[in-house]
Amino acid sequence: MPLLLLVAGSAAVAGAARRTPVPAPLLLVAAGLAVSYLPGVPDYTLDPAVVLPLLLPPLLYTSAIDSSYLDLRAQVRPVALLSVGYVLFATFAVGWAAYLLVPGLPLTAALVLGAVVAPPDAVAATAVARRVGLPSRITTILQGESLLNDATAITAYKVALAAAVGESATWAGGVEEFLLAAFGGVGVGLVLMAPLHWLRTHLKEALLQNSLSLLIPFVAYGVAEQVHASGVLAVVTVALYLGHRAWEVDFATRLQEEAVWKMVAFVLESAVFALIGLQLPVVVRGLDTYAGADAVLYAVVLFLVVVAARFVWVYPAAFLPRLLSRRVREREENPTWRGAMVTAWAGMRGVVSLAIAFSIPLTVHGGGPFPQRNLLLFLTFTTVIGTLVVQGLTLPPLIRLLRFPGHDERAATLAEANAQAQASLAAERRLEELLADERNTLPPPLAERLRAVLERRRNAVWERLGQTNPVTGESVDDTYRRLSRDMIGAEREVFVRLRDGRYIDDEMLRVLLRRLDLEEAAVYRETA
Repeated sequence: MPLLLLVAGSAAVAGAARRTPVPAPLLLVAAGLAVSYLPGVPDYTLDPAVVLPLLLPPLLYTSAIDSSYLDLRAQVRPVALLSVGYVLFATFAVGWAAYLLVPGLPLTAALVLGAVVAPPDAVAATAVARRVGLPSRITTILQGESLLNDATAITAYKVALAAAVGESATWAGGVEEFLLAAFGGVGVGLVLMAPLHWLRTHLKEALLQNSLSLLIPFVAYGVAEQVHASGVLAVVTVALYLGHRAWEVDFATRLQEEAVWKMVAFVLESAVFALIGLQLPVVVRGLDTYAGADAVLYAVVLFLVVVAARFVWVYPAAFLPRLLSRRVREREENPTWRGAMVTAWAGMRGVVSLAIAFSIPLTVHGGGPFPQRNLLLFLTFTTVIGTLVVQGLTLPPLIRLLRFPGHDERAATLAEANAQAQASLAAERRLEELLADERNTLPPPLAERLRAVLERRRNAVWERLGQTNPVTGESVDDTYRRLSRDMIGAEREVFVRLRDGRYIDDEMLRVLLRRLDLEEAAVYRETA
């Protein structure tokens, strides 16, 4: 029952957020904070054994499969500097600051905290980027960073934790573990991606293909973790490959898969952000040994360190390679201070940080308590909340203030129209070749219908560049959609009336309505 309440409540809040200017992640966190102390609300303690293997893989998969492999490859250097370099830098910067700030906190435990709060969150970055409409290069860099940085952070956390609990940990061992996790995770992904894609293209039913699709992220993550490699990198590698080759899967699978994964992503993202707010009672309950003022001071200072450390890393990482390397100057787009500003400010933390923090053991080797574990949980929680609220609320107005060049709709439409014209000409040539073969003879009306479909597709994009309707103010697209919807609606009413009059049965009604649904979907795709 608590799980059902969480899913239903978070979905309702996320749906309501779409009618407000406040990003859904922030409203969900605020709702979780408000609800957490209501009478009768159960404790929703984050269990790392649930979050990491069950929630993280599908969230990474949905984000990666919608990303562009080609765009990420073009931005591989800045993505690597953020997802690896920045995470390691933030681990040491935050860890050292915590060591100096908190009396009695060992450096090893402080580095555990640094690794926990180092990675910006994949879900938060993607959600905000979609909402505010960032330039494509910055969006690609932030998405690439958020897809890969969890692997670096989890590995750094394991190394720091081994030292904190008393296991023998060396720099050489840490580097070895990092390389095993990184190359092993990518290797597992490379091994799995081709067989999984073969299965997707050879299963003949869309339901079977989508059932496989739902299993893929868990399979990739689980296999990689079994060999002590990075499950995160395995999932991302598989998802990028499958997304890049998605055109090879049949249309029914793509349509169904898109709807299924949109629903899964909506439910999981909503629940994840609500869970963050619901951790407040669990975290505060363990702070009884600390003075309130001291805990607040530590939280504020570490939040400022987290924010400042990202600026300290991002600006040199953006501009120094260009100054030092001619190859970078020749091959990469010139970075701007505006882009660096947004990249530095878009460092929201999320549920992965909290899940890792809750996995900190209660004791060290020898049976003693883990040094100031409850305080580390509290500082992780306040850092996550602080970045989501402060940076999440101010990022959209910051982007508007910086006045990034808007998306050139006319240029995009021209590019789409040219691509569609080339494709339509190829299809038209192929159609004439097929009709010339007597085995493909069609009655003239049906052959003309095929030609008319091609003509409509070719002209639809060009018509978007035309004038709006002087009477209604509608664009050509809007008028076309409205008329098509009204025509299809009239057909639906007739089919339902015939079913109610028992001229057709419900099974035939479903068949007829599905045809109309596909036709309506085609209309919207042609003009979207």
